[in-house]
Amino acid sequence: MVEIDRPDRIPELAARGFRVAMQGRRGPVVIVLPENILTEKAAVSDAPSVDAALSWPAPPDIEQLGMLLSKAKAPFVILGGSGWDEAASKRIARFAERFDLPVATSFRRASLFDAGHPNYAGDLGVGPDPRLKARITDADLILLIGGRMSEMPSLSYTLLDVPSATKQLVGACASRRGRAWSRLSADARDSSEPDRLCSAVDTLRPAAAPAWAGEAAKANCEYVKWTETPRELPGPFQYGKIVAWWRDRLPTNAIICNGAGNYTGWLHRHHRFHAFAAQLAPTSGSMGYGMPAAVLAKRQFPDRVIVAFAGDGCFLMNGQEFSTAVRYSAAIIVILIDNSQYGTIPMHQEREYPGRVIGTQLQNPDFALYARAFGGYGERVERTQEFGPAFECALASGKPAILHCLLDPRAISVGKDSAPTSAKAMR
Repeated sequence: MVEIDRPDRIPELAARGFRVAMQGRRGPVVIVLPENILTEKAAVSDAPSVDAALSWPAPPDIEQLGMLLSKAKAPFVILGGSGWDEAASKRIARFAERFDLPVATSFRRASLFDAGHPNYAGDLGVGPDPRLKARITDADLILLIGGRMSEMPSLSYTLLDVPSATKQLVGACASRRGRAWSRLSADARDSSEPDRLCSAVDTLRPAAAPAWAGEAAKANCEYVKWTETPRELPGPFQYGKIVAWWRDRLPTNAIICNGAGNYTGWLHRHHRFHAFAAQLAPTSGSMGYGMPAAVLAKRQFPDRVIVAFAGDGCFLMNGQEFSTAVRYSAAIIVILIDNSQYGTIPMHQEREYPGRVIGTQLQNPDFALYARAFGGYGERVERTQEFGPAFECALASGKPAILHCLLDPRAISVGKDSAPTSAKAMR
């Protein structure tokens, strides 16, 4: 953040803001414009065009990375963040193949790596596979590309010891050096420009068969086993089973959008993303994101299947955007998971204050009727076997659609059930 103190510095500071926003781990900047500056005048030349300073990786950095890999016994790759393109995703897959590296994606970045790839080890988000956690904890070299070990992928900063004399971390963002995970390695390099890094490592070749040969295949087998079979839930609607059904039904280039809440756990665990940028989801916990994201995605890619997942509370944050979808004939399919509560919050309430769940129940409308009222397609789904035909009808309608799916409130998360919290628990 910087404050403009003189009007003649506006071009300079604006140019600096663009440069900072576009280099390293890209993100927003704040330039404060005091009110008194608005009434002042200055004669000043335009700033020169901005060329973001992208200093990494230089050839010596790639050589050092090759040396680190040659000495490693148990390396691991974690992909995340922004700044990716499809070419970078393909290059990092080839790099993983050559070095036989297991690859995980960070929270809600699953579509950076094809889930069907034999080197894929799973996603590092909420409630990851304990075997995946163990692999990362035991790794002696972690290549973090595009993102950082923030709260979610680090499991609230419990996944790795800080500092560590036995672990090298390559990829700590330079702007965060000296904080948290970047302290794992004093010479950690900044790999937050994934397109540049992936281009650079595309020429890197192993000098010999890696010491960890076969570990990527083992990690992939663990991932498949962890995600394959959903657990049985209370009630007639088996959410996990419908996710398993559509992962084989949807085209591989379908775009899946969601907001925030426990309802996303089934999607993250049991769906498998195969196409680049097929997942649109917030890493900031923003409820209501999925609905408007799906509308925009359909406008940009009208020939692709776009599915928005939303809990009932999440949908009510931005459900009015269904009107926008109808207005612009954006034929998205909203899978609305209704358990008549803000599911994540009562889970925490019950854990911290047993028997004192309060203020988290919802009085919901008939969401299928809501869809039809706007001129879209709507259908109510109460049982697992009703979902497939309803989905096909929604797809065939050519209209924006809502499938109103009723989930038993006891199915509080992908891995846990709770006792009913209200008299309406069993509808």
